[in-house]
Amino acid sequence: MVVKFRRKSTPSHRGEASASVGDGFTDATRATPAAPAVGPFDIDSAPDGLIGDDWVDLGSMMLAPAPGKELRLQVDEQTGQIAAVMLTAEDGAMELRAFAAPRDADMWNESLPMLREDVQQRGGATADLQGPWGTELITQMKVKLEDGQPAVQQTRLIGVNGPRWMLRATLLGRPAMEPDAGKEWERILEQVVVRRGQEAKPKGEALEVKLPPNARRVEK
Repeated sequence: MVVKFRRKSTPSHRGEASASVGDGFTDATRATPAAPAVGPFDIDSAPDGLIGDDWVDLGSMMLAPAPGKELRLQVDEQTGQIAAVMLTAEDGAMELRAFAAPRDADMWNESLPMLREDVQQRGGATADLQGPWGTELITQMKVKLEDGQPAVQQTRLIGVNGPRWMLRATLLGRPAMEPDAGKEWERILEQVVVRRGQEAKPKGEALEVKLPPNARRVEK
């Protein structure tokens, strides 16, 4: 099941105007700090003025408007919980997942061996790539297209360690295969803000994603 957001005809505050992303979040322009540091950011250290009223507040994550992108929330049908945040466009997509991590831990590099092993056990291939946030993982899996023809699906996994959290971004489609196509998605990732919360959480537990106020659910 997929949750999508559709914009209300009358924009208002964050969450209401954040309407969905089938419209690219919103077409409104946003004032940007003169020279913001590169994120993703923790909510407590995000640059002043970065988060605008037109941002989408998903609880553990806050996303800047992304014109031309659609925001979907993937729901686990067994638990009813939101499992992942997905930004989609005609040429590809980016999935975002945030996890609890120990303080000052390098959870991303700790998780790389397990990710490689999982892909390889399913018959796929992996390769490491040095990207803007350090070591990334490229995966290739054999798949069948809708017409039954064989193909290879490539993904690009990016991990970012934050204060007591880790954010994992998975690029699919052209952004995962072509560096130039991936630049636009990297800029979106640079402005993600993570809100972990202060409560104790087990290492690796997914941070809760919440449905924004006044968003409406659409069954796919």
